[in-house]
Amino acid sequence: MSKYNVIAEELRSKIVSEEYPVGSVIPPELKLMDSYQVSRHTIRQAIAVLVNEGFLRKEKGSGTYVDDRFKNQNSSEKRTKTIGVITTYLSDYIFPSIIRGIEEELQKNGYSLLLASTNNNPEQEKKCLENMLLQQVDGLIVEPTKSNQYNPNLSYYLSFKEAGIPVVMINAYYEAIDLPSICLDDVKAGFLATSYMLENGINELALIVKMDDLQGKLRMRGFIDAFETYGLTFDSQNIFTYATEEKASITETVASRLLEKQSAVKGVVCYNDEIANLLVQRLIAAGKMIPQDISIIGQDNSTLSTAGEVALTTISHPKEKLGIDAAKWMIKAIETKTLSDSIVYEPEVIERQSVLKKQSY
Repeated sequence: MSKYNVIAEELRSKIVSEEYPVGSVIPPELKLMDSYQVSRHTIRQAIAVLVNEGFLRKEKGSGTYVDDRFKNQNSSEKRTKTIGVITTYLSDYIFPSIIRGIEEELQKNGYSLLLASTNNNPEQEKKCLENMLLQQVDGLIVEPTKSNQYNPNLSYYLSFKEAGIPVVMINAYYEAIDLPSICLDDVKAGFLATSYMLENGINELALIVKMDDLQGKLRMRGFIDAFETYGLTFDSQNIFTYATEEKASITETVASRLLEKQSAVKGVVCYNDEIANLLVQRLIAAGKMIPQDISIIGQDNSTLSTAGEVALTTISHPKEKLGIDAAKWMIKAIETKTLSDSIVYEPEVIERQSVLKKQSY
């Protein structure tokens, strides 16, 4: 991009996030020239872009002000019949099924879909949210990014609410902001996965859990609740946590620990089917038999649960139904101007071959 477009994009971002609120004066040209180390002409080009877009207005002899024309353009009276959808990923894991459900339901009702992904990166989420505001979407279906961490983009969600644009979260939510959500009961999912192991006499358990997303925190709570319910204890050294950026290495870390001679672990509760599938492959390659030597349970009943050498016992996830319900929720919110309650799905165990079952005599 040209220098003036780069500057315009940064100023636009500060306006959308309300760092420069409506009615405020942006820094004078000389200060912007110094900040960006560019000429007055370049600064004036950037300002002209934002004046044309309705973000700024110039008042002779007074300064350049943040205008409210941009917010008026996004008012609920101007319908685009477009729903923004932001997910952490697009083509990986369970996301194609969720997106398919959203898209089919929207198309049936004459709506189009504007799709974006964050790669679970807050900076990318910021760009997605800005673009959705600029594209004047009628509503936003969003899977939050790193939902178990502080999110620097919360002000953008408030901008949607102030503009009368309905927002619904899927798969997780931000605890710091009050927005409706459509999710699996992840505490119960963790509880069911762990209980299934314990009921089959597999008490020496490890847990692999992703801790930058809310689902991980909730599934770990379910793991702990199951041990408490059964009056058993677990070894905290067998709790393995990881963040998004560590996904590639976590299965090797866990496999190395399980392959140690002194390891007493007989079962692993995994954050999802992706991690479970990778762990199964690694342990089989090292000569272990699944489930005879080590039992493994996944989460989400994804295509990966039946793609490996051993079909995974796992926990259900509604996927396409979640997408359909999210689209229905959004259409109702737009057309009736009422926000429905959050939706929570009940999980269940999907039995396959990766957990050694207790023999009954």
